[in-house]
Amino acid sequence: MINNSNENVLMDDANSPDLNKKLMGIVSADFVKVADQLKEASYQIRKRGFSDYPVFVASKKDIPVGQLLYAEGDLGNSFTYKASFFDEFVQRELIGEDSYELWQEHYKNPDEFCCLFVVIGEFTGFIYIPYPED
Repeated sequence: MINNSNENVLMDDANSPDLNKKLMGIVSADFVKVADQLKEASYQIRKRGFSDYPVFVASKKDIPVGQLLYAEGDLGNSFTYKASFFDEFVQRELIGEDSYELWQEHYKNPDEFCCLFVVIGEFTGFIYIPYPED
């Protein structure tokens, strides 16, 4: 999870060892149902110049971030998935503007990993999940 500190700076603890394995299992099980579509959406976001840093919001409740891609159940998924990117998180003051360099440094290859902003129960944070190999 990546948290905002009091200074609203991005912290480097994405996919930390403290991340609940049960939570990762739940997210991963749902992610595989939409992985191919999110990978294509990530490619299109980058190809069309919207952002080099796509982020997909995965949640069970309505979160006012991103544009709806898949509602719960569309592809047998249990979460709603929305497309977003780094700049929207800065605009909504969820990430401090001074976190851009840190974000670039820690953002994983979007051809191999999906950056998810997950909101489940009390957990809210960024996680990186590798796309399944063909």
